[in-house]
Amino acid sequence: MIDIIGKRYIFFGLSLLIILPGLIVLAIWGFPLAIDFTGGSLLEVRFESGNLPPPAEIIALYKNLGVADIQVQTTGEGSILARSSFLDDVTRVAVIDAMEQNTNDTVILLRFDSVGPTVGQEVASRAALAVAFAALAVILYITFAFRGVQHASRYGICAILAMAHDVLIVISLGALGGHFLGWQIDALFLTALLTVIGFSVQDKIVVFDRIRENSSIYRRLNYETLVNHSIIQTLQRSINTQLMTVEFMLLALALFGGVTLREFALILLVGLLSGTYSSIFIASSSLVVWDKHEWRSWFRRRPAQASA
Repeated sequence: MIDIIGKRYIFFGLSLLIILPGLIVLAIWGFPLAIDFTGGSLLEVRFESGNLPPPAEIIALYKNLGVADIQVQTTGEGSILARSSFLDDVTRVAVIDAMEQNTNDTVILLRFDSVGPTVGQEVASRAALAVAFAALAVILYITFAFRGVQHASRYGICAILAMAHDVLIVISLGALGGHFLGWQIDALFLTALLTVIGFSVQDKIVVFDRIRENSSIYRRLNYETLVNHSIIQTLQRSINTQLMTVEFMLLALALFGGVTLREFALILLVGLLSGTYSSIFIASSSLVVWDKHEWRSWFRRRPAQASA
C-alpha cells in the first residue's frame, strides 16, 4: 500500500514552498487590484489601421488630460486596454479624440466600464463576507453530517484548513501573476476563488466520508492506517474526476480561449488541481496530526543519544 500519510510532512513542506513565494511578493508589493475593487475606468479601443501606438504614448496622453493611475497594455486581439482613475463621459470623449489626433487614425471603442470607489469597496467587503460565510457553513454542515463519528467537528475544521490551503495557493498565484505578468485582481478572480472553494470542499467530503465508513468496518486498525487506506480507496476517483471532467477542459480554455479568459482559466486550473492535491495529501493528514497531537513535539529538542 502507498504510504501517503507517513510522508505527510513532505507534502506539508511542498505546499509551503508553493505558497510562501507568493505571500512574500504580496507582502512587498501588495495585490494588483482592478477597478472592480478600487474604482476607476477601463477603456478598450482598436485602431482602424491596425497599428498600435506604444503604451508609453497612451500613458502620456492620459497624463496630459490630468488623469492619474494609468495602466496600459496591448491584447492578443490587436487592441489597447487602459485602466485609470474614474473617467466621466466628457473625459472619455477627450481621451478618444486625443488618441485620434495623436495617431492620425480612427479609434474604435470596444469597451468602456466605470466603477465608483464606493461600489468597489462594497464589492470587496461582500467578497470577504461570502468567503467567511462559506467557511462557517462548511464547518457546521460537516459537523452535522459526521455527528455519528467521534470528534466530528475535527472533520469540518480540517476541511476548512485544507480549503484555506487552496485559497492561499490561488492568492499566491494571483500575487505572482500580478507582479510578473501584469494580472489584476478583478471580479473574475473572485469568481474563480469561490469556485475553487466549492470544488475543494466537495472533494474533501468524499475522502472524509470514506474514512467514516471504514471507521465502522476496520475497527482494529489504528487511525493513521485507517486514514491512509481510505485515501487509497478514493485516490483513483479523485484524480480521474478532476482530470477527465475539469482540468482538460480548463487547459483547453487557457490555451485556446483567448486573452480575456486566459487568466481566469489558469487560476481555476491551478486552484482545482490544488483542491485535489489538498484532499489527498493535506486534509486527511491534518486529521492524523490532530489525532496524535503531533504539534506538541514540533519544537521540542530531541534528546541527545547517550555516548557509547
